[in-house]
Amino acid sequence: MLSSLKVKDFRIYWLGMFVSLIGTWIQVTAQSWLVFQLTNSAFLLGVVGFLGFMPVFLLSLFGGVIADRMNKRSVLIVTQTSFMILAFILALLTQAKLITPGQIIFIAVLNGIVMAFDMPSRQAIVAELVGKTHLLNAIALNSVGFNSSRIIGPALAGILVASIGMSGCFYLNGVSFLAVIFALLLIRINRRPRADKNNSTLKDLKNGLSLIKNNRPILLLVSMIGVVSLFGVSYTILMPIFARDILNVGVKGLGMLMSFSGIGALTAALILACLGDFKYKGRLLVLSSLVFSVTLVLFSLSKIYVLSLITLIFTGASSVIAITLINTLLQTAVEDEFRGRVMSAFMFTFAGIMPFGNLIAGVLSEVLGVSLTVMISGIICTLFFIIINIIYPEIRNM
Repeated sequence: MLSSLKVKDFRIYWLGMFVSLIGTWIQVTAQSWLVFQLTNSAFLLGVVGFLGFMPVFLLSLFGGVIADRMNKRSVLIVTQTSFMILAFILALLTQAKLITPGQIIFIAVLNGIVMAFDMPSRQAIVAELVGKTHLLNAIALNSVGFNSSRIIGPALAGILVASIGMSGCFYLNGVSFLAVIFALLLIRINRRPRADKNNSTLKDLKNGLSLIKNNRPILLLVSMIGVVSLFGVSYTILMPIFARDILNVGVKGLGMLMSFSGIGALTAALILACLGDFKYKGRLLVLSSLVFSVTLVLFSLSKIYVLSLITLIFTGASSVIAITLINTLLQTAVEDEFRGRVMSAFMFTFAGIMPFGNLIAGVLSEVLGVSLTVMISGIICTLFFIIINIIYPEIRNM
């Protein structure tokens, strides 16, 4: 199960990123509660989510070109340092009681700009660290780290907000970036960027998009991520409203809701890591996509806290299986010289389209309520995956 961790550089990178991710989830949880306290508005929760990820929509494809033309380690050192500085600025403003919704939005936009260049390099560097032999295991272990942090971070945030305040949570996140920056300084990547530097940035971008357009399996996988991003994952930004108004469990309950989704995701990631490079990943992809969509509908209908927690376990598990499999299938289907650009398309459709999903969810929640909004999202995802399975049955043999 831990085969990729035998690679020293990946092990160092993974540990550093894991510590940083815990801090990130502490901040995400505390920030969402802060926005809701300041505004008492589902719409503004959606606006913060929209503007925070909008730069990813606009810039992530260019981030993929940078990932293919430059040393990914150097790119990540710059981006992670920028994240750290922004976390400290948010902490200082909150501690000084000067923080406003406008300032939170501005910092979220700056984080989004950094993220647009961070994500493609962060996804593509994994293959350079471990090679294709350990790729599925490494991606699954990245999911283990990400989803372990989803359990630990929000649970800690629920406690820390009450003990050290929201500014303390933001300070902790800033400090946590030192772990990944230090790890990046320790690792060495011998592979040089392979993109043709004689080409212009726009030419490289066009070549990457042409590859995706003309490769039907890659185009299909990218479109699946796009639908999940637009309609599926926006329920997370509405979680403070479910916690306070639907389930009546407050900020500690919010941490538990997010953590239980992380428990399901972590369990699924561990299972994938144990499975290794198994055949017919497409069959599991189809099943997990449908399970995610159905459990999203079930969560929207629940008015019972315990039942919501149980449902979120399956929602988290099925989503991480689908996303991990799509990530692996994309990276194994593409040559190294296009890896950054293909992964930027992956992040464009996942994180780049997400702001529109967040905005739609925020607007619909004001009009229809959060429960009906999430139910509609789940139904749309269910219908899409059924249609894909019918019109492109080859997906089951990937």
